[in-house]
Amino acid sequence: MSRPMPKAGILEIAPYVPGKSGAGLHGRIFKLSANEAALGPSPKAVEAFRNAAVRLEDYPDGSARLLREAIGRSFNIDPALVVVGVGSGELLHYLANIYLGPGDEAIHTTHGFLLYPIATMANGATNVVAAENNLTADVDSILAAVTPRTKMVWLANPNNPTGTYLAASEVRRLRDNLPSNVLLVLDAAYADFVSQDDYEAGIELVKSTDNTVMARTFSKIYGLAAARLGFIFGPEHLIDVVNRTRDPFNAAGPSMQAAIAALDDTAHYEAARAHNAKWRAWLTDEVTKLGLRVTPSAANFILIHFPDQKGKGATDADAFLTERGLILRAVKAYKLPHALRLTVGTEEANRLVIDALRDFVSIS
Repeated sequence: MSRPMPKAGILEIAPYVPGKSGAGLHGRIFKLSANEAALGPSPKAVEAFRNAAVRLEDYPDGSARLLREAIGRSFNIDPALVVVGVGSGELLHYLANIYLGPGDEAIHTTHGFLLYPIATMANGATNVVAAENNLTADVDSILAAVTPRTKMVWLANPNNPTGTYLAASEVRRLRDNLPSNVLLVLDAAYADFVSQDDYEAGIELVKSTDNTVMARTFSKIYGLAAARLGFIFGPEHLIDVVNRTRDPFNAAGPSMQAAIAALDDTAHYEAARAHNAKWRAWLTDEVTKLGLRVTPSAANFILIHFPDQKGKGATDADAFLTERGLILRAVKAYKLPHALRLTVGTEEANRLVIDALRDFVSIS
């Protein structure tokens, strides 16, 4: 019996599998697996969402004008060069749909975000992996992977799940040495947590080139993961084609009102940055004291490495922590079978996870 069949290559895609949510567990749960905001959203954003929710019968503004203008003010960019979407993930898929097809190649690094190969392969293009150096994207490796078929380079900066980043000078070197017809996609979902002086999210590179695009999200530092909002900032020709192909009304009205309020609440934003910087450093120090290696992180999570030994490994630690209601992220799908990713949480959650890891190390 015949039936509709997907395009060639679709069934070769490994579906994205989210981390454990804690569903089915009993007792108090601390979800530290999804890099969600430790302080939650701005109370002003919650209030704005509630106020907008009384008019759910109305379609939202299909141009997202008010939110784009708020983004423009906050990031000092032209709102006409911004597209809002259902999380940055939707917009990354749009870019792949527009610029990739059979016979094309797209490059990402060894431990890059899993959405990149999914979006690439869904469009019949070939996924090319560039080796990293010490869990960090390597510009020379990326450039060495470029062929005449390369149409796109995906670069998460900082990267998920490693937390490592490239300095602005290295990103500029990458852009300067890529062919002009290759689109550089800078995924800056974790840019707000970076404190290093040599970092730049990509705004200046987008402003000075016509073949670079930057993606941002409201799911992380702004605490609006459930609202599903992100945006891209790019050159006029790219924004034009994205607007030609995107779904109409692709961002919900209450979500956009919440995002506008979140952008305006700079005090909450700065509090979130300060909390993350303090507790990221504390977690890194405390885990290291336990004899476990931590990859230096510029994001709102740390990557903890466990020994490849029975009873002491990442899988064992994951099970031990889960029994205590502490949900971390296994990263086997990222080719990191001996590591767990730990989101910076509240003070209580952070202290509990260190106590639990101390017990695990002592008995394993």
